[in-house]
Amino acid sequence: MRNWGYLLGVFLVISSCSSAPDGFEPLFNGDDLEGWHIYGGHENFNGWTVSDGVLLYDPQLRTESVSVSLTTDEQFTDFELSMDWMIDTLGNSGVMWGVLDDGTHDQPYRTGPEIQILDDTWTDYIQQRGDINRAGALYNLMPPSKVVAKGPNEWNHFLLHVDQTNQVGFLDFNGERVLEFSPGSDEWLSMILRSKFRNWHSFAAYKTGHISLQEHGSKVAFKNIYIKRLNE
Repeated sequence: MRNWGYLLGVFLVISSCSSAPDGFEPLFNGDDLEGWHIYGGHENFNGWTVSDGVLLYDPQLRTESVSVSLTTDEQFTDFELSMDWMIDTLGNSGVMWGVLDDGTHDQPYRTGPEIQILDDTWTDYIQQRGDINRAGALYNLMPPSKVVAKGPNEWNHFLLHVDQTNQVGFLDFNGERVLEFSPGSDEWLSMILRSKFRNWHSFAAYKTGHISLQEHGSKVAFKNIYIKRLNE
């Protein structure tokens, strides 16, 4: 397995950060963690660092054994989120929205639906858990319609569209439409009731909430994180 530090250094050299697409604004400024906090009120960023426009979580830099999902200070209702991500070999992470962070839950996934970030070459994991857990899945709810993830330690791109007002959602993954869903609709609620979340009464219950990047014990990197507010 190639060294993550070497790979990240190469990517920093050959892959510069892009400017905001039309209509988007930076959600990550590329310099520091301004505008972000650790879910649950923890003050220690505990493994999250910023270098040359890249946001990196490295579990080897942890100083406390607590979960540290990185969460936006601001909350959003209707939006498009554009981001690049890279995951380590056998790595697992995710991006969640509609997250409630008021001290009543221990993890952001208790309230926020998640788009899975995964090393899609981790065949044992996918075979055991199914396509609803592979990269680009609406985690444990809906599999991606096609497999488009790049290998570990390569940059991928998500464009996530969540319009709660008009009940329209989709995910474009590396330029391919892989998910279409209708947040808040009868179909959406029925899907949740058929899932493991059926007894999680706060799950997907909040139209307005934070966006959270999951810490799941794996090295993961993000860059070019931009958001467009819809229906304003």
